[in-house]
Amino acid sequence: METKTNDIEIVKVQVFSNYKVISMNTEGITHEESMIFPNGEANCLNWILGHLIYIRNAFLNTLGEESVWNSENFSCYNRGEIPLERKDELIGFEELKSYLQKSQDKLEAKLTSIEKLNPEAINDIAIFCLHEIYHSGQLGYLRRVLGKPGAVK
Repeated sequence: METKTNDIEIVKVQVFSNYKVISMNTEGITHEESMIFPNGEANCLNWILGHLIYIRNAFLNTLGEESVWNSENFSCYNRGEIPLERKDELIGFEELKSYLQKSQDKLEAKLTSIEKLNPEAINDIAIFCLHEIYHSGQLGYLRRVLGKPGAVK
C-alpha cells in the first residue's frame, strides 16, 4: 500500500485543526447569540459559520464529493451576500453545526480514501484551507464580543 503524499497529509491536518478551532469557538453559543450583528452591521456568528459550510461544499466538490446541502437553498451564506439584509433566511445555529459535522465527516473520509490530490486543484485547496483559518479566527473574536471566554488557549 502506498503511503499518503505529503500534500494530502498537510490538507488533513488543516481540515482537522480548522474543524477543532471552529467547534471550540462556536461551543456554548445560543442561536440568539449567533444572530447578533456587532456594531449593528458586522457579520454575525451564524452567517460566518454558514458561510464556512457554503465554501466547504465547494471544497468537497473540488475533491469529487457531493455537497452537504443544496447551495441554492442556502444562498444567503454565499460570498458577497449582505447577511443583515437576509437575516430572516439564516437557519438555526444547532442545525448549522450539524451541517458542519457532516461536511467534516465527508472531508475526512475523502482525504483518507484518496491516493493523491489533483495537481490542478492544489491552488483551490490551499485557498479553501486559508479561507477556514481566516473565518475561524473571526469566530474567536465574535465569541469575545459576546462576552464569552476565549476558547482557544
